[in-house]
Amino acid sequence: MHGPALSAWLLLTLCGASGVYCLLRMSRCAGEERRTAGSEAVMGFGMAAMALPPAVLTPPSWSWAVYAAVFGAAALHALSTVRRGGHHLHHLLGSLAMVYMALVMATPAQGAHGGHGAGATAGVPLVTGALLAYYVVYVLRTGTRLVPVAVPAGGPPTAWATRPEFALVCRLSMALAMLAMLVTL
Repeated sequence: MHGPALSAWLLLTLCGASGVYCLLRMSRCAGEERRTAGSEAVMGFGMAAMALPPAVLTPPSWSWAVYAAVFGAAALHALSTVRRGGHHLHHLLGSLAMVYMALVMATPAQGAHGGHGAGATAGVPLVTGALLAYYVVYVLRTGTRLVPVAVPAGGPPTAWATRPEFALVCRLSMALAMLAMLVTL
């Protein structure tokens, strides 16, 4: 999952900033929106941690098992809330994608920086391809929804942390980061 150092730093910054924004959104929202923001914050910080350049910190071999466990728990939580519909299915797929990437990176022969040489492939190509296809469609669909929301005349402006287009940008950023991480498998 680790490519060139610049790409890793950009992913780390993008995902970390998304995680911070989601925490701020979580503090200003209630109910279902608060739970959604919390799930997105976990995803953002987890993706940032996975993108940390190996030159800064080489993760111990057991760290991939920790990532798999954390995102396995997140997937179980998303599965329990998927009956509410909508974005919870996306959270489930995102968590499962993170478990998949952690398991691939934990494989000594292919992951954890060992098998990324010329012609080396990691993971199951069909699974990786299906996840890539899902995230490409998700990015394109979300990108088309980024139309500015007009403030009603005479109404108070919406706080920046709760504006719907900022949440879409956050989701779009994390989906693009997920695409970048999947491509490097």
